[in-house]
Amino acid sequence: MDILQDAKNQFLEYMQIEKNASSLTIHCYEKDVEAFFLFMQSEGNTRIEDVDYPLIRIYLTRLYEQKLSRRSVSRKLSCLRSFYRFLEREEKVKQNPFLNVSLPKDGKPIPEFFYQEELDKLFSVNDLTTPLGQRDQALLELMYATGIRVAECVGVQVEDVDFQIGTLLVTGKGRKERYVPFGQFAETALKRYLSDGRNHLIGKKGTETCKLFLNAKGGPLTDRGIRLILNKMVDKAALTVRIHPHKLRHSFATHMLNQGADLRAVQELLGHEHLSSTQIYTHVTKDHLRNIYNNSHPRANK
Repeated sequence: MDILQDAKNQFLEYMQIEKNASSLTIHCYEKDVEAFFLFMQSEGNTRIEDVDYPLIRIYLTRLYEQKLSRRSVSRKLSCLRSFYRFLEREEKVKQNPFLNVSLPKDGKPIPEFFYQEELDKLFSVNDLTTPLGQRDQALLELMYATGIRVAECVGVQVEDVDFQIGTLLVTGKGRKERYVPFGQFAETALKRYLSDGRNHLIGKKGTETCKLFLNAKGGPLTDRGIRLILNKMVDKAALTVRIHPHKLRHSFATHMLNQGADLRAVQELLGHEHLSSTQIYTHVTKDHLRNIYNNSHPRANK
């Protein structure tokens, strides 16, 4: 078992140092590899070089018996494929047994997004005379203006905001950097927060921090904190919709495409490596295209 653990630790170190994987990705990979080791033991196999296609098929059956979604199964297989690719590179195994195992096709759901009327309600609930209200407004405006992920938002530092040209420096997955523009509403909210509300929050902790968004005690805001803030906004706005930080990202992409933005431009703004990740948003623009057709084509309606 020590050999298995050594192989796992070397793989995780490789993912962290050479692949710049996030801490969340490494945590998931560690859990997936350890779960596969436990399965190997249950099948009387303790040698990574003895894993073959028939054993993998049994493993897949076990996963589906646990009622896991296709997305979860696909993620686990992708992790193990990467693990054995690393082992093959390190000459610990002769070949990758996961190479010819096809990943289950994932029926991607249409992303949820806010309608404009819902967003208008959200933007009107914060008390802009209080430090927390100013922070929440700046947070909401910036996330919608740029479409950044919650993890990217947590990592934003004050110096990443460039008011002169109206752009935000974002550090995305794999620590890849990109510049995303923001508009006047976000600029106004950010300037108000930086000149007033943030200074009050810093005073509570008594120490300076470089992170842009702070919690009520003056420390850096976490991803969990952002989720709580957004949920409170929904309650204040008396909306019946569910909210999660990614919903603002979905709304950003959907509204940009609805207003005629180029798909590849939206891909770059979102930080998607592949265009296929951005194309899912074209599904939610069909209603908009139909409205254009009905209002423009002379024989669309009687």
